[in-house]
Amino acid sequence: MVRRSVVALVVAVCASLGAPGQSQSLQPTLIPQDSGTTNGLIAVSPVNPQVVWASGRGGTFVVTTDGGSTWRAGVVPGAEALQFRDVEGVSAKVAYLQSIGDAPTDFRIYKTIDGGATWTLQFQNQNPAAFYDCFAFWTPKRGISHSDAVNGAFPDLRTTDGTTWQDISGSMPPALAGEASFAASGTCVATQGGQNAWIATGGSTIARILATRDGGDTWNAYDTPLVSSPSAGAFTVAFRNPWNGIVGGGDLDPANAGAAATATSADGGVTWTLTNPPPVTGAIFGLAYAQGAGGGTGDGSRTVVVTANTGGAAWSPNEGTTWFPLPGVTGYWAVAFASPKAGWLVGTDGRILKISF
Repeated sequence: MVRRSVVALVVAVCASLGAPGQSQSLQPTLIPQDSGTTNGLIAVSPVNPQVVWASGRGGTFVVTTDGGSTWRAGVVPGAEALQFRDVEGVSAKVAYLQSIGDAPTDFRIYKTIDGGATWTLQFQNQNPAAFYDCFAFWTPKRGISHSDAVNGAFPDLRTTDGTTWQDISGSMPPALAGEASFAASGTCVATQGGQNAWIATGGSTIARILATRDGGDTWNAYDTPLVSSPSAGAFTVAFRNPWNGIVGGGDLDPANAGAAATATSADGGVTWTLTNPPPVTGAIFGLAYAQGAGGGTGDGSRTVVVTANTGGAAWSPNEGTTWFPLPGVTGYWAVAFASPKAGWLVGTDGRILKISF
């Protein structure tokens, strides 16, 4: 792998960007890290503050076990032409990858149990019209994978053993005409707790959230106020507890680059209210709460949200009421946190930024 040079620079976002009354501890610090690859990175999955997996173009995955001080890059054999649009890290040894490509059989799910030394192909799509955008897991062996609609149905998948994947299309809500999701950051599906999950959609006349409370046995569909069209909709969703969540999206059409928007829910995704718009151009590819997967932290960061997209990045100390740009941060596709002190943005040319509050 061609290694890109380490940028010996720590970027501290100045305190003057903070909202009045916000603690100094909520000012983000960005530290560039060397991913070990120049292939674009599209998804990131922290296991904890030390172990983080990311994935992207050219069949590439990267992993760190020391909080990003060093990263190891690799390519999955037989997947060199594919793009890994999502990754789920379980431990330093165990991770899953989900790919897209030009042919129906390029949509695949791989798993490693030896830190990326070898990969096992678990699922290879055979549906000529399916397009698997993202996946998410409740536990190391229980997860779901989501596809664009095919003939009015979502051919979604579920695993309960971490090895085999079953079709759950019969449990999904009927799809709207043209309804689809966006494989932009691996966050069009979010899981929470042991049973809750939400899927963000677009592509039709309404951007919706598909939600389950029972691990995928049954689902409901709810409308969001985000713009939706064949090139627009809800791209990314996150929940910080069973009831409070945020959805982001916009339009891939450059003529509508000002459509980036977020909305919040306080009732588990049933109803949504637009927030003030983030100061970014283009669709929001990914967003995340800074609290990480573990829930409340007690440091005031539970409602801090960070967005990522190729046209910019922004953060909010109060779940979208006010937003502040991350100066000079462009070209990043995904963001995720293990804790408020340990988050990562990943993007084009293998770029990685560690972000902490």
